[in-house]
Amino acid sequence: MGTDPVKPVVIAFDGSDASRVALEQAADLFPGRPAIIATVWEPGLAQVAIYDTWGSMGMPPDPRTVAEVDRAQREHARSVSGAGAELAKSLGLAAEPQAVEDEVDVGDTLLAIAEKADAGAIVVGSHGVTGLRSHLVGSVARKLLAHCRRPVVVVRHREAEPE
Repeated sequence: MGTDPVKPVVIAFDGSDASRVALEQAADLFPGRPAIIATVWEPGLAQVAIYDTWGSMGMPPDPRTVAEVDRAQREHARSVSGAGAELAKSLGLAAEPQAVEDEVDVGDTLLAIAEKADAGAIVVGSHGVTGLRSHLVGSVARKLLAHCRRPVVVVRHREAEPE
């Protein structure tokens, strides 16, 4: 290894119990390591068409409302990422918060963060979504395991159901 710099670990953090457990486990596995605490947020949620109970499309949202919702989500993501970085620092990691806009999906966004940072690994918590719901909703962990060229650590939440 010589004088190669230590590669950071990307830790997916959304403020949930599962992401807290993953962050704690990452601190145990990678003590003192630089860490990117990545919170991914999705812009444009206010633009999603709203359907009434009969299936007809509602009125499109006001552009100011869309901008305000995006601003609120961005600020919330920054807050969550900052809280995750503080927790990581308290556990001995050299943590940097990153609130990142999701352009495709959470898995692809985390892959892009890891690639840009030349991360040594990605750590993600498992929310315990299984079966049909997992296939319909998708699984960030599954996507990372299938497409990531670097090590992926999936930390099962203590209360997650066994698959």
